[in-house]
Amino acid sequence: MGAQPKRAAINPQPLAVTLRERIAREGPISVHDYMEACLADRRSGYYTTRQPIGRAGDFITAPEISQVFGELIGAWSAAVWQAMGAPSAVIVAELGPGRGTLMGDALRAWRSAPQFLAALSVALVETSPVLEAAQRAMLRDSPAPLQWYAALEDVPRGPLILIANEFIDALPVRQIVRESGVWRERTVAFADRGGFAFGAGAPVEAEAVPPSLKDIDAPEGTIIETRPAATKLIETLAGRANDAPIAALIADYGHEASGIGDTLQAVHRHRFADPLSVPGETDLTAHVDFAALKEAARALGLAAFGPMAQGAFLLKLGLATRCDRLLRSATPDQKEAILSGAARLADPRQMGALFKMLALQSSGLAPPPPFGDI
Repeated sequence: MGAQPKRAAINPQPLAVTLRERIAREGPISVHDYMEACLADRRSGYYTTRQPIGRAGDFITAPEISQVFGELIGAWSAAVWQAMGAPSAVIVAELGPGRGTLMGDALRAWRSAPQFLAALSVALVETSPVLEAAQRAMLRDSPAPLQWYAALEDVPRGPLILIANEFIDALPVRQIVRESGVWRERTVAFADRGGFAFGAGAPVEAEAVPPSLKDIDAPEGTIIETRPAATKLIETLAGRANDAPIAALIADYGHEASGIGDTLQAVHRHRFADPLSVPGETDLTAHVDFAALKEAARALGLAAFGPMAQGAFLLKLGLATRCDRLLRSATPDQKEAILSGAARLADPRQMGALFKMLALQSSGLAPPPPFGDI
């Protein structure tokens, strides 16, 4: 009898136990570190251990609602490539590609742009083994070469078109709370009856508070959110722009102007949940501060356009025209799905206003569509 293969070690502790041990050892942890552990812990994190997207998961993203979303993003990418001067080699990278649905729809659209298709290679930036497996299955017939990377920093240098759909909202936020007239780190600690509770830790460094908010007359309990990983992403893009043309499209939900307030939320089975109740078992997100992203990009020499409401963006790119074409050969059930999907994406009462598009690119390039129309 041959030697038996070694089995991978299984962590017998749920994340809640691991976090309790960490807090007992280190004291209360920051909201940032709590969120990071819940989402990215290699053994028990939400994104590293499960398939969260779809009706059987916890939430549905825009590409899952309508194929037109990914097709229009594909058309946008081809137009941006032309504005770059149509370089002979370009990388289209997607951050957090989910199940690969957006990229699959974009690749289908690129079959109608053979010159662009011949120039591009696709980089999928993913840290979840479960989601990477789903992406490989979804994109197995890709007409363009594919490669997976753990971080944007690993993607080869050169002309780059970056897509980040509902990626920024899942990056951990740092929360700063006003207590006794002082800005303090908001923390997660033990609750009196077990579980976890929010608290206030040590005073934060002066530079942690955004300049626009330093002098506000904030009442007790006021919360400010910042996103260190988003700032790092902008810095990485700006660094690449020094060597080759880049363009990025950030699609997410959030607010146009920086402000105050707690936006941390959890979703489980398409319903809101308590962010502290079952760590590692729910999706944790927080609203994107588009003004902060834009300010950081411009400070580093990038051009920034938007944010534009998702509904307006898709309609300007041809949402209605593309839906009309699909409707011509659709069955009655398909027609209903096409129309309801388009409405969900573009209607201001659904995703059309809350979700926004922000474009960043190398300075000196023509404004990307449809931002040049406004």
